[in-house]
Amino acid sequence: MTPKGLLRLKDASATLADLDGGSFAPVIDDPGADKAVVRRLVLCSGKIYYDLAGHDERPGAGSVAIARLEQLYPFPTKHVAELIASYPEVTELVWAQEEPLNMGAYRSIRHRLEDALAEGASRRVHLRYVGRPWRASPSEGYPTAHLAEQDRIVRDALGVAPASP
Repeated sequence: MTPKGLLRLKDASATLADLDGGSFAPVIDDPGADKAVVRRLVLCSGKIYYDLAGHDERPGAGSVAIARLEQLYPFPTKHVAELIASYPEVTELVWAQEEPLNMGAYRSIRHRLEDALAEGASRRVHLRYVGRPWRASPSEGYPTAHLAEQDRIVRDALGVAPASP
C-alpha cells in the first residue's frame, strides 16, 4: 500500500533489473551520508522519507543521515542495531512519522528501537520522536495547515531552523 503521490514519483520506483536481481532490504541506509560526521540518524518509514530527503534544507543538514525502515514486523532489530553501529559519532536516533503519536508505528516499535540501541551502540544514543502530537484525527483538516505542520516535522527531524512566518 502506498499514497497516490508515490505511484508516479520516480525516486520511489525500481528498475526491472532491481526487481529481477535485487533482494529485499528491511533497512535502507542513507547512501550519501558521511558516517564519520553524522551525529543524528533519522529513521522513518513510508512517504515521509521522500519529504525528508527532498526538503530544501536537506543539503544544509550534513550531520544528519536518513535511513528507511522497510519492515515493521517482524522488527529487524539486528539490522537496525548494525545500522546504528555503522555511525560511530551518532548521539541521537530520531524516529520521524507524519501520523500523530497515537496512530503511527512509533508506539508499537519504540521498545524495539530501544532494544536495537542497546545492541548496536557502544555509547549513549538518545531516542527521540518527531511527528504530530496525540490527535483524534490523522490530519490537520486544512491543506495549508497540513503543509505547515509537515514542514515543521521535517525541519525538526533534520535539525534545521523553523521556517520564517
